[in-house]
Amino acid sequence: MEPGNHARDMRNNPADAEAALWRVLSARKVGGVRFNRQVRIKPSPYICDLVARTPRLVVEIDGGSHALQVDEDATRTRYLESKGYRVIRFWNSDVLGNLEGVVAEIERVLAALPSPNPSRKREGDKKNLPSRLREGSGEGLPERDEGQ
Repeated sequence: MEPGNHARDMRNNPADAEAALWRVLSARKVGGVRFNRQVRIKPSPYICDLVARTPRLVVEIDGGSHALQVDEDATRTRYLESKGYRVIRFWNSDVLGNLEGVVAEIERVLAALPSPNPSRKREGDKKNLPSRLREGSGEGLPERDEGQ
C-alpha cells in the first residue's frame, strides 16, 4: 500500500487511544497549536500519529506491539529528531486511562519548546505607509507655530 493511502486509511480508522487524544488536540484546543493526524515526515517512510509542524512536535501513541519493537522505535525517534522534531511517546493505556495527564504532559513539552521564529517582516512595511504616518517625516502633524 502506498504511504499516502496507508496514512489516509489510518486517519479514517484510528485506534481508540488515538481517537480520544485527537478529540482533545484537534482544532487548536491545546496551546493554540495545530496538530495533524497520520502525517508522513518526508522523505522518510515514517507516518507519525500526531504532528504539530510549527513547534516540530511528534506525539506517538504506542500499542502493545511496540513493546516488541523497541529498537525500531528508537531508530525512528533518532531519525525524526535528526529532522528537528521532538518526539514524545505514550502507551495506549496511558491515553485511555489518564487522558488529562497525557494532555498536561503535551502542554508542558509544548511550553518548553523554543518559540518559532516570528514571521518575517513584510517587504515595504514602512515605505508603503501613507506619508502622514511615516516615522520622522513630520507630515500629517498639526502645524506648529514658530513662536512656540
